[in-house]
Amino acid sequence: MKNVIAFLVLLLVNFCFGQKKFDQKETEKFQKTINAEYADPKTSPLMEEDLKTFKALDFYPINSKYFVNAKFVKAKNEKVFEMKTTGTRTPQYIKYGTLYFTLNGVALQLNVYRNIELSKTAEYKDHLFLPFSDLTSGKESYIGGRYIDLKIPKGNTIAVDFNQAYNPYCAYNHKYSCPLVPLENDLKVEVKAGVKTFH
Repeated sequence: MKNVIAFLVLLLVNFCFGQKKFDQKETEKFQKTINAEYADPKTSPLMEEDLKTFKALDFYPINSKYFVNAKFVKAKNEKVFEMKTTGTRTPQYIKYGTLYFTLNGVALQLNVYRNIELSKTAEYKDHLFLPFSDLTSGKESYIGGRYIDLKIPKGNTIAVDFNQAYNPYCAYNHKYSCPLVPLENDLKVEVKAGVKTFH
């Protein structure tokens, strides 16, 4: 009996440490940071006329059901490819892995990518790029889909907070060239979380 209890405790400890909990403060911090960045003429992607009247981005209400602990499966033998963008730029990426999770009772998967150039810098060496589109795209959210920034996980789970999904810069200003969401990352569900469409 003692062995069974010890095993269960061990299982619980491992599971809990592998899993992250939703933190509303983290999402609030994300919203505050992005609003400050967009309000500052030095860092804002906004066009001059929009910047003059900018107060804050429009977000969906923060909702813990859009926070998931996804199963992470690292990709093997992937080749570097040129990701299409809204412009002529073709940055090099590699598929780094696949995330498996459930949202609103639907089993889903998304691929995560690594930017080859960025990964050579100290700041972005652990950075993973998660572009996605969903059934709100082109309606309540930006037609071209949205992005989430992640870090390479230490284990086989990765926390994904869709409340921190943001728009590409080209949603605000045509002078930017932004990666297009790969077709395999189009979700057949509504993700009512993160930044909404602009205007």
